[in-house]
Amino acid sequence: MDIEIKKDIYDEISNLLKEARKNIVSNINTTMTKTYFLIGKRIVEEEQNGNERATYGKNLIKNLSKKLTNEFGKGFSERNIEQMRKFYKTYSIPQTLSAEFKLSWSHYLILMRMENIEERNFYEIESIQNNWSLRELRRQIDSALYERLVLSRDKEKVKELAFKGQVIEKPEDVVKDPYILEFLGLEEQSNYSENRLETEIINNLEKFLLELGKGFTFVGRQVRFTFDEKHFRVDLVFYNRILKCFVLIDLKIGEVTHQDLGQMQMYVNYYDRYVRLPDENKSIGIIICREKNDTLVKLTLPEDNKSL
Repeated sequence: MDIEIKKDIYDEISNLLKEARKNIVSNINTTMTKTYFLIGKRIVEEEQNGNERATYGKNLIKNLSKKLTNEFGKGFSERNIEQMRKFYKTYSIPQTLSAEFKLSWSHYLILMRMENIEERNFYEIESIQNNWSLRELRRQIDSALYERLVLSRDKEKVKELAFKGQVIEKPEDVVKDPYILEFLGLEEQSNYSENRLETEIINNLEKFLLELGKGFTFVGRQVRFTFDEKHFRVDLVFYNRILKCFVLIDLKIGEVTHQDLGQMQMYVNYYDRYVRLPDENKSIGIIICREKNDTLVKLTLPEDNKSL
């Protein structure tokens, strides 16, 4: 069933698009995203005035698609216009973060799929603050970043995630369990070496830094230090600009042992006593391993452990 589109609604939407195209050179992403939100808003408002809303709305979108495509070209299929309608309905509800839209339309198409408002807010904040590409946003969602952070935080900190993103204030805030390193492309097998794992991390350093979190800069690989004529090497050394401390990473292919924990504690102690400056905070040690025995870890480390 075709319906005649009222001149006022078509003129309003047409003017919105014309105005958007004037500004498109300077700010294409945010301008078009805001415009799509306003188009969705106008469609929802018009639907509410229809006698049979479901049928009216379906035919309204169908006919809008035809006329907008004729005047403005591609991008106004029925599905795309329906997405604009959904966009408005999703982002006009209470507790939604966006007052203005700072990401691309493609980012919001992904974010809209999330029913959990707090989770959606978190990924929106992180995308804006860290300038995540579309691919990186997808990867962070697929690796369940929000869920991993939620598991390690109390209720107040979970609320903070939803309205501030990941706030780094203390060492525990930077650590994820587990880390997801699927971008290394390593097959699920036990016979590759720790050296190969280290090499693949270096080859994918930019992605590894994103997985580690905020504020990390790379210092070196197999960083050597010496005392009493004995040489030791830390697999990977980073510095966190937010926490103002060194972060030492040791890679273990198998299950972590108490010897591994003792070795890392020695590394951390050395950096604290001989490397860090007076105005820097105590170093952090992270052991990335295939698996760990929680009881062994608890018994090996002191109860007030804040360094490993």
